[in-house]
Amino acid sequence: MDMATFTQILEIAFEKRVSDIHFEVDNPPMFRARGHLIRSKLNNLTAKDTEFIASAVMEQHGRKLPEQLKEFDTSYTLANVGRFRVSVFRQRGNIGLVMRVIPHHIGTFEELNLPPVLGSISKAPHGLILVCGPTGNGKSTTLASMIRFINDNFNYSVITIEDPIEYIFPSNKSCIIQREVGIDTETFAGALKAAMRMDPDVIMVGEMRDLDTIDACIKAAETGHLVFSTLHTHSAASTINRIVGYFPPQAQENVRHRLAEILVATVVLRLVREKSGESILPAMEIMYATSTIKACIRDGHLDELEQHIEKGRDEYHMQTLDQHLIQLCRKEIITLDEAKRASRSTDLERKLLYS
Repeated sequence: MDMATFTQILEIAFEKRVSDIHFEVDNPPMFRARGHLIRSKLNNLTAKDTEFIASAVMEQHGRKLPEQLKEFDTSYTLANVGRFRVSVFRQRGNIGLVMRVIPHHIGTFEELNLPPVLGSISKAPHGLILVCGPTGNGKSTTLASMIRFINDNFNYSVITIEDPIEYIFPSNKSCIIQREVGIDTETFAGALKAAMRMDPDVIMVGEMRDLDTIDACIKAAETGHLVFSTLHTHSAASTINRIVGYFPPQAQENVRHRLAEILVATVVLRLVREKSGESILPAMEIMYATSTIKACIRDGHLDELEQHIEKGRDEYHMQTLDQHLIQLCRKEIITLDEAKRASRSTDLERKLLYS
């Protein structure tokens, strides 16, 4: 592997609009496109090849590849082409990498097939907005689109804290400061505390991954800021449970009350394949924190959230994942099999027949 070959592989990824590139020893470079993993026709990679790629990525940030490296997240920029989020890791003693392609263009809600209600949610003056879902299902892209909406429409001070920085936001109507954990700051929680002294209106935290970060996000929302973040959860109820579960048992009732006060909305994503198989689009659960929803959170009645989301479709533009999947099926955008694959319930077909 040399720099010319590495660069050519990255250029192909952008040209073919793949989402990820895998570099692993004893396999050729592999591309994920439209949800499928595709083996390239290149030669199998050696340990020297993956070490070369990892070193090239690290050198861009003025760092050397540590001999004892276990895992590391960073970014890589290819001049005049684009950016990548990079996960470097060790497997069976060898270095491997997965590079996520980050497009130059930050899509609008319409371009990304996202519902306009995300704009209404983003207009909240303060509070906590959570974008959730499994890895690789569009959380970062959706979050970026919401920040773009704010940047296009409001004169706000926006601070993002990411690990690593993914989308680059040029300041438009808003002034945007982007900080990367490990380069510009040591931790999410530390950066959040510093952000409170930087005159923010909006704070975007790449991921709420520990108790300190979660508590700092809640405090920032409580003090009048609009806070965006992500969690690896699969529903509104599991999102609330995950946050509350980070706190000790004696603090959990208080946390539910705090969450009920500040939560604006949760958005949960699953990517599904269109009927043609040529593209993917988001299926979404959207929960807006109405007074009824807030009461459920305060009282711990999380098993009731889904029915309130279903009932709030017309008035608040909420929807359960199944409601959206059924809508996509009826419009013949996706197949029933694809809807059943993405659904968490076992009776989606019955819902489709009788709803």
